[in-house]
Amino acid sequence: MMEYPISIRSFGEHAVLIEWPNEVDDAILEDIIQFRSFLKQNCLEPQEWEMVPAYNSLTLIDRERTIDYQMFKAQLKTWYRERVGVKSRLRYLWKLPVCYDLDFAIDLEEVAERLGQSVARIIELHTSNIFTVYGIGFLPGFMYLGGLPKELEVPRRLEPRQKVAKGAVGLAGKQTGIYPQESPGGWNIIGNCSVPIFDAKREEPCFVNVGDRIQFYAISRAEYDLHKIQGEVGIYQFEKIKLDV
Repeated sequence: MMEYPISIRSFGEHAVLIEWPNEVDDAILEDIIQFRSFLKQNCLEPQEWEMVPAYNSLTLIDRERTIDYQMFKAQLKTWYRERVGVKSRLRYLWKLPVCYDLDFAIDLEEVAERLGQSVARIIELHTSNIFTVYGIGFLPGFMYLGGLPKELEVPRRLEPRQKVAKGAVGLAGKQTGIYPQESPGGWNIIGNCSVPIFDAKREEPCFVNVGDRIQFYAISRAEYDLHKIQGEVGIYQFEKIKLDV
């Protein structure tokens, strides 16, 4: 198992931030997820600690106690060297439906023109690629998806919108993502996902985890309307494939 040059620093009285090399890299993300699993299974009580992985970091938050930073830092370095034999959690490829109808895809034509591509080609590129969930945040259930083809890289909008619709699928820089609820936002909107990404009423409000994969597929407006009804009554079945990792 490769050992990365990690850094550890205090993140307030109740948290520490562990950082890996500042790169968007699947191997680094895998090491972060493996270390989190090792800590959960061998070192820290999951009910006492919140562990938040992201692109190249892992934040550890003690829900009750103040952390003795120097002592905990030394312990973490030892645990990192000892991380072996950990059972990683199951990970999945989730296939999510997106309607690219121009009623939803309010920036699609502008994005296509800016990138010198046809609308059909933008949709083809977006649906043929498999994305990695590198982080979840900003809004509950907002997935930061890495692995965007260079042909789809487009800057954030210069003027963010005050309201972006729930389910809006956007592009920004090297990422794509889905707005799980209506909110302000500056991403370029190219479609809308017809199924709820975050639902506080579910046992697991966000079904996706960091390290999972996402692949989009195009649906018609009629299919979109059907999925919305199925999602509202709780009978929509998410398509997922178990990954070998």
